Amino acid sequence: MIDIRTIRENPELVKASQRARGAAESDVDVVLEADEARRSSLQAFEDLRAEQKDLSRTVGKASPEERPTILARAKAMSEEVKTLEAKADEAAAAFQAAMMKLQNLVIAGVPEGGEDDYVVLREVGKIRDFAGEGVEPKDHLDVAEGLDAIDMERGAKVSGARFYYLKGIGARLELALLTMAADQAEANGFQLMTTPTLVKPEVMGGTGFLGAHADEIYYLPADDLYLTGTSEVALAGYHENEILDLTEGPKRYAGWSTCYRREAGSHGKDTRGIIRVHQFNKVEMFSFCKAEDAEAEHARFLAWEEEMLAKVELPYRVIDTAAGDLGSSAARKFDCEAWLPTQNRFMEVTSTSNCTTFQARRLKIRERGEGGMQAVATINGTLATTRWLVAMLENHQQADGSLYIPKALRPYLGGREFIVK
Repeated sequence: MIDIRTIRENPELVKASQRARGAAESDVDVVLEADEARRSSLQAFEDLRAEQKDLSRTVGKASPEERPTILARAKAMSEEVKTLEAKADEAAAAFQAAMMKLQNLVIAGVPEGGEDDYVVLREVGKIRDFAGEGVEPKDHLDVAEGLDAIDMERGAKVSGARFYYLKGIGARLELALLTMAADQAEANGFQLMTTPTLVKPEVMGGTGFLGAHADEIYYLPADDLYLTGTSEVALAGYHENEILDLTEGPKRYAGWSTCYRREAGSHGKDTRGIIRVHQFNKVEMFSFCKAEDAEAEHARFLAWEEEMLAKVELPYRVIDTAAGDLGSSAARKFDCEAWLPTQNRFMEVTSTSNCTTFQARRLKIRERGEGGMQAVATINGTLATTRWLVAMLENHQQADGSLYIPKALRPYLGGREFIVK
């Protein structure tokens, strides 16, 4: 949620952000109109209630002749107060609904445009020359099945399309990757947490996931709960309605959880293997920090993600995501995309978003700053996820069907340098 003072004082700034995202500028006007209606109806209610209180104080001092008239007026006024209070509540609800439709303010410098208008900030690592080696690379599923590491057929039999079993070394490889991520997170001051994967509507909505992409979320109507697609949601809700002490620096958490996504709108896209699946595991970084420290914290998150990619020895690039491809809560997002040899393209494996104070305002998470009580900022970033196995299987496959294990990961796999069936 954007600070209403910003919208009142600089509506053109907010409209420019909406334009950059491809969102409706008119939503800003709706908010301003709703704000005016809310304030005027609240003022009318409070004025009449004050008058009612003044009138009530005169009853005891009134003469017997005056008292019936005053009581009759007090009764009538009481009904008027109730009517105005109802109108004020209705106006407040309309204002809240209008505010919830506005997306976060895009940070200056974010590229304009849609999904294909990102800016490549850098490319890191050398792309392997399979042709020069005389090797025809197999896709990740063929490599994994050759190692007896995955079973897609039985996953579909049990649960349907886009479900799978990781087994044997496949399960071990995922566990090793996530454990290495958890160790790195703890070494950098994050508190490791396993999080709930079912959350209440106010938490899901508070993080901004019930907007344009709500159809990607699994909902359990009998329980009025949502399955999370990232532990970011549960971590953001951890301090809901709290006042934090950030005098010693940001509060950082690393959430290890299973994640669930419908993958709505991706029919026919990346259906082979485990690139786009309905269930996967992830270690997610999350930080509550002072608003003025958010951009620096965001840069740290990106550096930690790149540190993990270096550990698994993957060639990758970093992109600055265009405004029209940001989630509603993100003011800026950097994606790291690993090279996928068999598709001759880069594939997103991790991202980090600066949500500024947008989520915290919705969830009422504040800190006592120099200027008094103020909303905190929230930063999120993925440190490792099941999808990383796709890039690792393809980039590290060997001509004999074995799989090279990066040096940093070997201690988590009993010291093995290669995996063979």
